[in-house]
Amino acid sequence: MHDLLLIDDDQELTELLIAWLTPEGFQMRACHDSASALAALAGSTPEAVVLDVMLPDGSGLELLKQLRAHHPELPVLMLSARGEPLDRILGLELGADDYLAKPCDPRELTARLRAVLRRVQAPNAPVST
Repeated sequence: MHDLLLIDDDQELTELLIAWLTPEGFQMRACHDSASALAALAGSTPEAVVLDVMLPDGSGLELLKQLRAHHPELPVLMLSARGEPLDRILGLELGADDYLAKPCDPRELTARLRAVLRRVQAPNAPVST
């Protein structure tokens, strides 16, 4: 099981993603704003974060900067309705490991999460599916 933190203000979407990703081998926690996400990260660090750009208490891009400052090795996949090339480029330049526009195919999200996690695994660590 891979421990993921999903940060998105859309509670219905987070429930759908949890329902999809849990049987795919992901243990999910969800936060719906920056403050609760920072509190969750202070408690324990997940293996990866799925982060929305638009949050009710600030920008996901600002939160991404904080994540990079305090957890530089933590993989972050941006999942946002803001999918224009400029938005994707900005997210990647600010430190996201991947960027996927909403709406997305949950199978693509799963594949991208697995790819991001493979890149950060130790070279001799077994690959889990």
